[in-house]
Amino acid sequence: MLEKTLLFLNSMGILHMTFGHLVMVCIALTLLYLGIAKKYEPLLLVPIGFGMLLINLPLTGLMEPPVLEIGQHSIHTDKIGGLLYYLFQGDELGIFPPLIFMGVGTMTDFGPLLADPRSILLGAAAQFGIFTTFFGAIFLGYTFPEAASIGIIGGADGPTTIYLTSMLAPHMLAATAVAAYSYMALVPIIQPPIMKLLTTKQERQIVMEQMREVSRRERIIFPIMSTIVVLLLLPAAAPLVSMLMLGNLFRECGVTGRLADTSQNALINIVTIFLGITVGASASAEAFLNFKTLGIMILGILAFAVGTGSGVLLAKLMNALSKRKINPLIGSAGVSAVPMAARVSQVVGAKERPDNFLLMHAMGPNVAGVIGSAVAAGIMLSVFGS
Repeated sequence: MLEKTLLFLNSMGILHMTFGHLVMVCIALTLLYLGIAKKYEPLLLVPIGFGMLLINLPLTGLMEPPVLEIGQHSIHTDKIGGLLYYLFQGDELGIFPPLIFMGVGTMTDFGPLLADPRSILLGAAAQFGIFTTFFGAIFLGYTFPEAASIGIIGGADGPTTIYLTSMLAPHMLAATAVAAYSYMALVPIIQPPIMKLLTTKQERQIVMEQMREVSRRERIIFPIMSTIVVLLLLPAAAPLVSMLMLGNLFRECGVTGRLADTSQNALINIVTIFLGITVGASASAEAFLNFKTLGIMILGILAFAVGTGSGVLLAKLMNALSKRKINPLIGSAGVSAVPMAARVSQVVGAKERPDNFLLMHAMGPNVAGVIGSAVAAGIMLSVFGS
């Protein structure tokens, strides 16, 4: 009886809690607080925070791999493995992020980008944060694949970060994913001070011309031609770009309403749950609490800051070279946190001039940033992938 009692007590998770587990539980609770109480990206932070909570409660076995016993003539499973281990294969094999991109493509209106093609330049400028941070990570001693996985955080695109990291540096998946989604949630706090620092009051009050109407034919041709051009130049970007454009084609072609509805509702919601909880579950105390993680968090916010500033500065340069004025605030939306970054441009602009409506203008660089981050990931993957 005593032996069974001791075995029962030893099976209790509370006796196996370490200081690291306690720290990670506190971080998980913080993410849940930010998602629920502050409403910062709740669809992402709530499942990520809950997954992080689960993995740091000892002995749950949710992320344990199966144990196979190999006999002379057969192989059988000695231990089945945890639920989240199997769901995590969608992250590790690069399946979930492209499916998320399909849903994003279905929900994305590329009209503002097509109405003002200059937005492409602003979206591209914001990707400067990716490459700046990449070189900063190299300088700090990270390997090239690790530096690429850190730099992509500057694209402000969680699925892209997860996809690239799973391909190049899977041991860093938890840290890069948590950094990317956390900073995406904090875009309304991170961006405004940078935007105001780099612009004058007069620039923030610029009223832009009304955008032209984009035809249905243009909207249908764009995802098809974008897929052809990008994949001919950069095949490594195929998983993300192809799914993004397929989703957008579902939206615009007018004959696939059921597919568009599934893609932007049921499918993306299901995949978001699986992606979020498994990303959180990869953040165990052993994997997360180290100096590399601290470096990732610092470099991640640098990437956001540089990306925001680059878009604003290019808009100012374009104003100096063109008669058609651009409100520099929309340049900050080039980071692909859709649509939050565009809303931040609107909010900051409205504070300077309440009758100034920048949201649709900012959506151009915003959606260009989605494409830009996927292309940047393709470049990194083609250069540093195996």
